[in-house]
This record gives sequence, structure tokens and C-alpha cells, in this order.
Amino acid sequence: MSEKKKITAAAAAVMRYLEEEAAAAIQAAPPEMIAAPTGGTAPGAPVSFWGVSGRQAQMQLRTMMQLKAFHRLR
Repeated sequence: MSEKKKITAAAAAVMRYLEEEAAAAIQAAPPEMIAAPTGGTAPGAPVSFWGVSGRQAQMQLRTMMQLKAFHRLR
């Protein structure tokens, strides 16, 4: 396989991955973010999966701490 074909295949794979990630972000977004505003512009910034993951971990930690605190009251 020539070097040019390898580079083309790698670039195509990266573009495909980015498209799939964008599609997943749209599906995960709340419906009010997906609907285009009346101005015809695109919705807000794309969803950051790292940010979502961090917030989810913080919420789980708080929940676990609350459950442990309530467990001690018994």
C-alpha cells in the first residue's frame, strides 16, 4: 500500500470518528438544544464528553456521600 493511500485512509477514519462523535452529541443533547433558533443559526457549542463525564462523576460522589450520611442515622 502506498504512503499516500495510508494517509488518505487515516484521514478518512479520523473524519468518520469526528462525525460519529458529533452525531452522538446531538442525540445526547436535550431537545431544546437541538431545535434551531428562529435566526437560523446552529445550536450552541458542542457537548464536551470530558465535561459531561466529570459532572457525572461528581454527582455520583455526592450521592454516595449522602447515602453514607443517611445510613449512619439509623
